[in-house]
Amino acid sequence: MKGKKIILGITGSIAAYKAASLIRALVKKGATVQIVITPAGKEFITPLTLATLSRHPVISDFFSNRDGTWNSHVELGLWADAMLIAPASASTIGKMAHGIADNMLITTYLSCKAPVFIAPAMDLDMYAHPATQQNLKTLRSFGNHIIEPDTGFLASGLEGKGRMPEPDDIVTVLDDFFASRKDLQKKKILITAGPTYEKIDPVRFIGNYSSGKMGYALAEACAGRGAEVLLISGPVALKTEHSAIKRINVESADEMYEEAVGAFPLCDIAILCAAVADYRPEHKASEKIKREQHDTLTIPLVRNKDIAATLGQKKQSRQTLVGFALETEDEITRAKDKLRRKKFDVIVLNSLNDRGAGFGYDTNKVTLIDRYGLETGIPLKSKTEIAEEIIDYLVQSAVSVI
Repeated sequence: MKGKKIILGITGSIAAYKAASLIRALVKKGATVQIVITPAGKEFITPLTLATLSRHPVISDFFSNRDGTWNSHVELGLWADAMLIAPASASTIGKMAHGIADNMLITTYLSCKAPVFIAPAMDLDMYAHPATQQNLKTLRSFGNHIIEPDTGFLASGLEGKGRMPEPDDIVTVLDDFFASRKDLQKKKILITAGPTYEKIDPVRFIGNYSSGKMGYALAEACAGRGAEVLLISGPVALKTEHSAIKRINVESADEMYEEAVGAFPLCDIAILCAAVADYRPEHKASEKIKREQHDTLTIPLVRNKDIAATLGQKKQSRQTLVGFALETEDEITRAKDKLRRKKFDVIVLNSLNDRGAGFGYDTNKVTLIDRYGLETGIPLKSKTEIAEEIIDYLVQSAVSVI
């Protein structure tokens, strides 16, 4: 937890009094805590108490009442290593599940790129109600972490499940999470991402629709878990966030080949996520080709060097090689054939037949296939979540040397 940046969301629940102890426990662990509280939350615990314990001003409104300064939920969402909503009332859980952004806490949640932890706190019948359970199911499907409430004496005088867990127990959940997310420490990971552009003339090229989002999500996930990442990127409109990512920009398949082959011997893992062009024009025109000069235009193409096959031939027993496949028909058979030919340890299969998956989307749906033919499906999720699941798979897989 030391050095971690935590957004603590506090909602309108009697359990808000526990937030004081929770803040102290987080700060004692070395975390920086920024509190975002709902208007109802301020009825249960004062911002002065929270600001004193966290040593940071408490955020509740979109604008400062004094000078109109804007509290940027976007910047908060990018700043955090984790967001924790504790206590999370039934109302806030419902708003989170349905994207009802009517307060600063919900807008911050919707902007948050970091893992989100939710500690429900309410009366037993509210917690057990089908609406609440469906909302929690929805939040789990988004990749949020639900910290199950305790069973015990409740503010209503009843006894049952609905108590917010004790602060030390919540801190242990976060502590364990961050400890497990350092499982790639001292590992050197090569990742290729994005498209390649093969020039026809100075202004035209052969390319594809790859946005690079999946490869960049994998780079951030690996760096966040302690790895030293070399990201070889084709032309994309993306930025890297983590300081442990070294980015090399390339344009053509030949350039990506040279960088990847040169770096591979020092790497423990290579994840080939880039959509590399199979062919390039045999000749590149030195001047812009004019339409008036040609009724028809034929461009002879030659095959590019095969990055995956070359790395497969060079792979040592201490290394893990992961490939990607994008297929439009007979997907599993073709992916398995590519895995065998390229000598991958694992192949990640995308399909353009899956709505919301493939080029350009923020979401993806994949099937992981290892060299023994074992298939593991990951349902449609954000590419950030898919990246974490791919890394989880590699950490646990029998075919990986991680």
